[in-house]
Amino acid sequence: MRIAFCADIHGNRAAFEACLRECERRGFDQMVILGDVVGYGPDPQWCTDQVRELQAKGAVVVRGNHDAALVEGTASMNELARTAIAWTLTQLDSASIEYLSRLPLSHRQEDRLYVHANAWAPALWDYINSPREAERSMRLTDARLSFCGHTHVPLLYHMSAKRPASAFTPLTGKAIPLSTIRRYLMVVGAVGQPRDRNPAACWALYDTAKREYTIYRTSYDIELTARKIRETAMPQAMIERLAKRLFAGS
Repeated sequence: MRIAFCADIHGNRAAFEACLRECERRGFDQMVILGDVVGYGPDPQWCTDQVRELQAKGAVVVRGNHDAALVEGTASMNELARTAIAWTLTQLDSASIEYLSRLPLSHRQEDRLYVHANAWAPALWDYINSPREAERSMRLTDARLSFCGHTHVPLLYHMSAKRPASAFTPLTGKAIPLSTIRRYLMVVGAVGQPRDRNPAACWALYDTAKREYTIYRTSYDIELTARKIRETAMPQAMIERLAKRLFAGS
């Protein structure tokens, strides 16, 4: 089975559409959406509708912190994120708000765990930014493979029974064979707002038969998304995050 992973769509229709087209072109059997369907981007309703359609066709969808904030509030978020959620609430219908806020925090499928942030406390939204945090997450699930988003930066962590976790950055389009005697945590990267100095949308494929994991970068019309943001009440800093290849952020 070939599983396609998309995380941190963040209301960016142009990026999500481009990734979905590329997924179709390369072929997949199941889609997994790793949270944060909305927030920051100008098309939250369209993205939510699309995710719901995908789920109706068999996709797995988990909740991200921006999805949860629609109902739970934004006290833990920075000002930019709070402003984006406030605007997003004016764009979504009530059914979509309820749908996003009720998504599960994690999903287990065979030897795989799907979660937005981490395995040790999914609802607290702590980030995995280092091998130490990755190891903590891997040790607190019995899943051999974990897939998450949240940091907007694609990384792969791995560890064996007697060694600490280590990390490396996957090369775009380069299949990575996953050993059956190691445990892995894949941070998929972001569709809608990458933060690794590469503005192209990021998504991934995992082939369960070959046990190979591959990330892909898909170019999209950034100016279209930027133009839509300019027409909203959201801060224009949202545009800078798309175009300037920023690394830091939340």
